[in-house]
Amino acid sequence: MIVRSKQKLLRNELIKHFYFNHQLTLSELSKLTHKSLPVVTSTVNSLIEDGYIQEHGLARSTGGRRASAFTLNDQKKRYIIAVAVDQLVTRVVIYDLLNNIKMEPGIKELALVSAPALIDTFITFLKDYISRSNIPLNQILGIGIGMPGFVNAELGVNHTFFKSEQDLNLKKHLTQELGVPVFIDNDSSLIALAELKFGAGKHLKDVLVVNVGWGTGLGMIVNGSLFRGHSGYAGEFSHIPLSQSNKLCSCGKRGCLEVDTSLVVMIERAKSEINAGASSSMEQIFKETGELSADHFLQAAKSGDPLAVSILSDAAFLIGKGMSTLIHIMNPKLMVLSGRGAIAGKILMAPIQQAINEFCIPWLAEQTEIQVSKLAEDSELLGAATLVIENCNFN
Repeated sequence: MIVRSKQKLLRNELIKHFYFNHQLTLSELSKLTHKSLPVVTSTVNSLIEDGYIQEHGLARSTGGRRASAFTLNDQKKRYIIAVAVDQLVTRVVIYDLLNNIKMEPGIKELALVSAPALIDTFITFLKDYISRSNIPLNQILGIGIGMPGFVNAELGVNHTFFKSEQDLNLKKHLTQELGVPVFIDNDSSLIALAELKFGAGKHLKDVLVVNVGWGTGLGMIVNGSLFRGHSGYAGEFSHIPLSQSNKLCSCGKRGCLEVDTSLVVMIERAKSEINAGASSSMEQIFKETGELSADHFLQAAKSGDPLAVSILSDAAFLIGKGMSTLIHIMNPKLMVLSGRGAIAGKILMAPIQQAINEFCIPWLAEQTEIQVSKLAEDSELLGAATLVIENCNFN
């Protein structure tokens, strides 16, 4: 029984290494798992028999005989459902083991407000999407969900959204309703996980990922692992009291960074200034519809619209001030700007760097590199898929 348990653990570990590294040789797997070559070879052979692994030609030459390389089998019918929830829109997609999209992503406008029907509407949307995929539930490894709020991934609870009168275990409730294992986590943590496994943070130990979106989140990679803190809520960057305004934050406190840096605030400021007579390329859309979307605002900024650039730059300067504090505390190797707002990455960089120059000790700032994420809006979905891979068992 103990031997079988160890073999199962090694099988799971090997599949995870293939998922994150794509192509590996037996010797590379031996080094990664700290297992002997014969043990790794035997386990890989069993995974080939089960259809999880396939031989994939020869690895690069290192001077001697080229070793055989192996990859996950894209014909193996095992799938991952990834869900990215924000305050206004929920997205869902189905990936195979190679992160190929197997069905057109689903999008649902779903405002995260305290309404009794919110959980039921969310579940109905996911059930309908899964049903239309025609994928049997026994082929789905799990559902990973990233969502804003105070999320305890271990307990499966979101203390901010998806609440009920009872102390609802959201993870357990969704698993029962959807019929497959469900894993939930904070959206910023999953964005950081995606950067660690697939993005700019790969192979690095200490990385901070700033999530610029409807809020201003933070995912923390410390010593190569996602850092959650004592009770699972580390990284509440948006509630650092750096704002000079007296605006009330959603958390009930005043002075939080979020009240001047979230996309919600930026869009409301753009509307106010257009109403006051400011000239902008966004003016026609706003006057015709009475609304202004994040996509329109960010696209206007990317196109050089003076109003959008000015608003985004003011917010970015405050974010940079907060990042200066983080550099002093954490001394990270890398800081990554991600989330929806990272679409306007080049515009963010200049005011952020200006703030760091002003508020950060120069010799300390020089040791931290700042990049804009290349994963863009896919980062949360990739992080949600990674959450499933990290927690599921492969049979």
